[in-house]
Amino acid sequence: MAAGGEKAAVKKAAPTKKAAPTKKATPAKRATAKKVSGKKAAPAKKATAKKASPAKKVIAKKPVVAPEKATAAVKGASPVRTVTPKPPTAESRTALVRRARRINRELAEVYPYAHPELDFDNPFQLLVATVLSAQTTDLRVNQTTPTLFAKYPTPEDLAAANPEEVEEILRPCGFFRAKTKSVMGLSKALVENHGGEVPGRLEDLVKLPGVGRKTAFVVLGNAFGRPGITVDTHFQRLVRRWQWTEQTDPDKIEAEIGALFPKSDWTDLSHHVIWHGRRICHARKPACGACPIAPLCPAYGEGETDPEKAKKLLKYEKGGFPGQRLKPPQAYLDAGGKPAPPLGAG
Repeated sequence: MAAGGEKAAVKKAAPTKKAAPTKKATPAKRATAKKVSGKKAAPAKKATAKKASPAKKVIAKKPVVAPEKATAAVKGASPVRTVTPKPPTAESRTALVRRARRINRELAEVYPYAHPELDFDNPFQLLVATVLSAQTTDLRVNQTTPTLFAKYPTPEDLAAANPEEVEEILRPCGFFRAKTKSVMGLSKALVENHGGEVPGRLEDLVKLPGVGRKTAFVVLGNAFGRPGITVDTHFQRLVRRWQWTEQTDPDKIEAEIGALFPKSDWTDLSHHVIWHGRRICHARKPACGACPIAPLCPAYGEGETDPEKAKKLLKYEKGGFPGQRLKPPQAYLDAGGKPAPPLGAG
């Protein structure tokens, strides 16, 4: 019985091992695999569809078309031209220099009569007028200085003036107390240190009260014919829009822009850029649709692109209005420019 019982136990045990549902488990696993793979496949298709749609939208918004009139002003340009919103991120140094110089050449054709927009007859008057132009317009300075220079024509006269009388004359220019102190101070320095004459060296000019590098280069370039770059607010804004530099410090901007051009171009370059900033490429709303260098500008589209609407944004002679000088050069008048009215007129 014991032996028979063992055999019976073995026979019964054997089926227990075989009873493991191996064949049934295989289909179950396959079914599970199918379900899992089915679940994974569906999200993959949905994700691809979601990614594809935004890509199409971005591509559709990239091209920016320059207006016909803006493009036509540039030589050799077709009536309609696609403008790349930004130059290539990997723009080489050579490409940057070529682009910058071409913009300057185009602006020279648009503003062949560009000149300093402050009225002056000698270096002393230009120096004083430039100091007064801080935080105000050249037009306001030009309307104010005739009275000032009529009463105090020389550094000696202004140095010995009554401060209160000078303040009253300079009141329309704003910050009249500080400006009175500066122009009287620089006049005294000219009398005491330079024999009443304006020095023609940068290192001497910047030591005068109220005179920085910007003012010094205006005087050197326009009164002495010595090249210099005038980095005013218009110049800073435009060279950054054109991606000539990323600097914000005026001295660093001056150095980087100066390296892109021959020294002989510096003074005229300053006039071209500043004139364009005052007339077309304004700070808040550039007249992109009326801009003659639109195909060359990486910032095209920041302002009004419709040609007719952009025309209404033009200032001074480009918009048919008087300029900033009461006594502008003859070349400016011959080009259709109008002299500014005197203070109090109209």
